[in-house]
Amino acid sequence: MTNELPGDAVKRLSRPLRLTLAGMVAERAAQAFWPLLTTIMAAAALVISGVLALWPGWLGQVLIVALALAGLVSFVLGIRRFRPVRRGEALARLDATLPGNPIAALTDTQAIGADDPASQAVWLTHRRRMAERLAGLRPLPPSPGLPRRDPYALRLIAGTALAAALLFGAGTRKGDLAALMPGTAEAAIAEASWEGWIEAPSYTGKPTLYLSDQPPGALAVPIGSRVTLRLYGKLGALEVTETFSGETPDEPTPTRAFKIAGDGTLSIGDTTWNIAAIPDEHPRIQPSGDLTRTLAGEMRLPFTARDDYGVSAGQAAIEIDLPRVDRRHGLTAEPEPRAAVVVDLPMPYRGDRREVEELFVENLAEHPWAGLPVTVTFSATDAAGQSGDSAPVEIVLPGRRFLHPLARAIVEQRRDILWTTDNARRSARILRAISNRPEGLFPKQVQYLKVRTAVGTLEEPDLTAEARDAVAQALWEIAVEIEDGALADALERLRRAQERLSEAMRQGATPEELRELMDEYRQAMQDYMRQLGQQEPQNRTDEPDDGQNRMEMTQQDLQAMMDRIQELMEQGRMEEAQQLLDQLQQMMENMEMTEGASGQQGGSQGEQAMEGLAETLREQQGLSDEAFRNLQQQLNPGGQGGEPGENTGRQGGQGDQGQGETQGEGGEQGESGQQGGDLAGRQRMLEDELARQRGNLPGAGTPEGDAARDALDEAGRAMGEAADALEEGDIPGALDRQADAMESLREGMRNLEDQMRREAQSGQQGDQGRLAGQPGDRERADPLGRNPGGSGTTATDSPLEDREDVYRRAQELMDELRRRSGEADRPELERDYLKRLLDLF
Repeated sequence: MTNELPGDAVKRLSRPLRLTLAGMVAERAAQAFWPLLTTIMAAAALVISGVLALWPGWLGQVLIVALALAGLVSFVLGIRRFRPVRRGEALARLDATLPGNPIAALTDTQAIGADDPASQAVWLTHRRRMAERLAGLRPLPPSPGLPRRDPYALRLIAGTALAAALLFGAGTRKGDLAALMPGTAEAAIAEASWEGWIEAPSYTGKPTLYLSDQPPGALAVPIGSRVTLRLYGKLGALEVTETFSGETPDEPTPTRAFKIAGDGTLSIGDTTWNIAAIPDEHPRIQPSGDLTRTLAGEMRLPFTARDDYGVSAGQAAIEIDLPRVDRRHGLTAEPEPRAAVVVDLPMPYRGDRREVEELFVENLAEHPWAGLPVTVTFSATDAAGQSGDSAPVEIVLPGRRFLHPLARAIVEQRRDILWTTDNARRSARILRAISNRPEGLFPKQVQYLKVRTAVGTLEEPDLTAEARDAVAQALWEIAVEIEDGALADALERLRRAQERLSEAMRQGATPEELRELMDEYRQAMQDYMRQLGQQEPQNRTDEPDDGQNRMEMTQQDLQAMMDRIQELMEQGRMEEAQQLLDQLQQMMENMEMTEGASGQQGGSQGEQAMEGLAETLREQQGLSDEAFRNLQQQLNPGGQGGEPGENTGRQGGQGDQGQGETQGEGGEQGESGQQGGDLAGRQRMLEDELARQRGNLPGAGTPEGDAARDALDEAGRAMGEAADALEEGDIPGALDRQADAMESLREGMRNLEDQMRREAQSGQQGDQGRLAGQPGDRERADPLGRNPGGSGTTATDSPLEDREDVYRRAQELMDELRRRSGEADRPELERDYLKRLLDLF
């Protein structure tokens, strides 16, 4: 019999016993010295954070003394509380964690039966079982129970402060602790420390200067800069003086602030800076070009503004120039006083504004001063509130040019009654005389009735200013309606455009106005040729022609004549231009379309597909225009969906003039076949129509035909996405997708036209042996050089496309988009959409 542990039991007990002893030592050390550790962490956080340099010296001294005393007391109490750990205590704690207390059992001795072999066998078996239970023995972690001893969690607060100081603390510089000791050199310096900054105004873009890094002497900073000083230590130990702010010194405070209003000096102790204030110059603005105008009365005047730091805003003030007014007829009386017209100038929404070159665009055609001498004064303002004015510019305020005599007479009387209410009876007599015999004078009976109603209002004895203004508005609408007219067909529009162009040449219109009227004439010419190509077969002549009385005129000849007319007008040779214009007009009125020798009654499959796609494109443009008007109405509920002269029609017309002839026409076409329903529903219907047209597209298997189908597929997807956006109320997103759809449609039409041209060239190669004058030669009898039965379609290389004009109009549209995007009074959503359009191009 033996009382020794088995060898494996001793090995199992050795390591857990050592770790448990160490844990108990740490446990009792934590219980005894946690106040000391808390004090040390608090002192370290105080030093590392750098607050000793910011607080007054006396406060830092108090804290250091308090922490030192607390640490000393905590150390003494910890020594008294700490008790060493004995081996038996560790064995007892380990034995308590095991069932049956196997460690105590292994250390026991057999009290009885030691001489009995059977009893000794039972005892050894018991010890072996107890030794086997040591297999699950694990060291015990320390359990100091600090939450009971530290109910306020002071140790956690100190630890958190130390961690924050380590991560974000500025640290304590050399000498900060020594400065807390009274009588030391560092303490004397701490009583007179400071730091300061000079912050320039934000609009200058200049950096902030740290004053300690600036050498004493001359220092130039922008006027209006702000000086901020922070004084540390004993207040009043440092003398701070300045002579540039004009402020009276206050009581000494830890923080001082001054504004640099001029030159002066800044002294802090023995250090002095000579401050030179850089003045802020006044902005300068002046016109940089000549005034131009359009038929609709839109004026355009370029200007340049400059400022040393940037122009923030600008305005243009327009005032009547009475000494230059021709005081005759309705302008003889003294005018009613009217305030100057003040218009905000466009400014770039990004980039440098130190030098701004922009275009002042405004339409004041309906203003009472339209057509009269005025002065325009530009003014610019910088961020500092300083303003600068230009010299007054003498101009004649552009108004809408009325070429119809009746409309011109009505507008003149409107001007007279707006000049002063005293002209009301005089204008009423003139209007009554004008409308005395309305037959053949007024295009519509309702116009005559409106004029007579206006006359009755003007003849009232107590005519108020509000009634006068209402009459003026009615007269303006009548004149515009007479001027634009209600043209029934393409030939009438062509005659009307020719008459307007001729009248403008007789009145000495500006080159810009003549160019605009020439564009209108070109468009009317294209509409007329399109109508000729779409005439019914019974209206076309199929009689043989010997060619002796027929005059052939190709598209190149027609384009050359119009180019020559425009060239003569630009050279000022108006009589020659008028003669050539009359010849061209006579030729167009005598023109007739002939049927091909084959006698075919309609266009080919490709031509019919081209017409269908063109119709789809017009309908898509109409939907896009309507969506944009809805967006404008949402952004500006009180507006009219646009400004005068800003609505660009589908055929290139601009302003009110083009709206009735092109935009309205396009709107009717866009609604045909798609009556009723909202925009999303109509967009879905147009998508289905495009899918049907794609199925009937000719040229399958050819590169051009496949390319056309791919482009139409892309257009259909864009239409579907536009419809989804409209259903969700995302009008800007729908406008973007509609623009993509129209671009894909144009691409498909170009590919289809290339395929048709290739087929035409293949057919012409088989007719090269045909002699002129044979029956097949009649296919080119169309005086415009178009394919017979082609409904007036032309090749893409035709001069009638007027590519230079397209480029010019595109530039005008880009200028208009830039102008609108720079108008600060427009809603932010609309300006964001305009910016996206500019980014696309």
